[in-house]
Amino acid sequence: MPDDQQHRDVVTLADQDAGRSERGQPAAEAGRKKPGFIRRHPLAIIVGLVVLALLAVAGYIYWQRNIHPYESTDDAFIDTRQFPIAPKVSGYVTEVAVGDNQHVKAGDLLFRIDPRDYQTALEQAQAQIDSAQAAITGYDAQIAAQRAQIDQAKAEVAQAEASVGFAKEDAARYRDLQSRGAGTVQQAQQSTANLQEQQAKLTSANAAVIAAERQVGALQAQRTSAEADLARARAQLDQAKLNLSYTTITAAQPGRVVQLSGAVGQFTQAGQSLAIFVPDDIWITANFKETQITDMRPGQPVDIRIDAYPDRTVTGHVDSVQPGSGTAFSLLPAQNATGNYVKVVQRIPVKIVVDQWPDGVSIGPGMSVVPRVTVR
Repeated sequence: MPDDQQHRDVVTLADQDAGRSERGQPAAEAGRKKPGFIRRHPLAIIVGLVVLALLAVAGYIYWQRNIHPYESTDDAFIDTRQFPIAPKVSGYVTEVAVGDNQHVKAGDLLFRIDPRDYQTALEQAQAQIDSAQAAITGYDAQIAAQRAQIDQAKAEVAQAEASVGFAKEDAARYRDLQSRGAGTVQQAQQSTANLQEQQAKLTSANAAVIAAERQVGALQAQRTSAEADLARARAQLDQAKLNLSYTTITAAQPGRVVQLSGAVGQFTQAGQSLAIFVPDDIWITANFKETQITDMRPGQPVDIRIDAYPDRTVTGHVDSVQPGSGTAFSLLPAQNATGNYVKVVQRIPVKIVVDQWPDGVSIGPGMSVVPRVTVR
């Protein structure tokens, strides 16, 4: 057993000596390190990095144009054409038929103003119509009577003409008798005077006809004035009816009444706001960057997330894209031709119409949403 151990020890020492003898010369050479791959191939590394950068840019462009078909923005809100509810006539509010934030239908009563003053004005206008109509009737009667007087005057003219004709013949006969000595001078003079008298009566009758006809013209002018009074009274009646109808304020379309300020007993002036009306017709105005609307077209589908209700997602479609930036239509548009110019990416308002708003939630103008438009 000891002999075997000694034999193994001898073998091990021999192997170690052999290893040292085999590694002697290479180990000395290993003291000098080999240069790295980057030092040995610097040009290849640079070319590889450039190629990788180009591939990354090309991949990003391809992803934007083909793989990423959406455009989204958080600069979007619910919009509508809200307007104040204001009466067209002044008076005391006698009834408020709606409450705060109440939904109403078209034709529902909102407010009522004291109608008594306007009812009185309506009755007064009706009385003026009756008076004008009575005046016209009176002028018609006077014109008819005057026409009868004209007929009478014309008859007197005819009678006077006949008398003048007889007087002319009578005067000629007496002049003839006087010239032959069969008649007296007195008779001739008497017949001549009678002729002149009948001629004067004829002239008077003709003048009476002319005066009667002119009186008819005057009466017709007065009747025309009365007709104008009647037309004015009817216009006042129509206006009085309108003013009376304005005392009842109703909803022109379905929507909600917000910021209710009118109260019973309040005196309101014409045009004074009593509440704000928010129609049911609402949409989304999304202000996309001008670089996002390259492929945006009306009709494209939109997924919409409402900030107030993150668990509700609604769908819609692009209705229209405004032809111009928002600043171009602002109260004080930018004047890029003056001063130093700094280019800023503009925002373009896009109108998005929702297919169906969720039920059981309160949605109104100004609420924030995040639309995502599928542009490809």
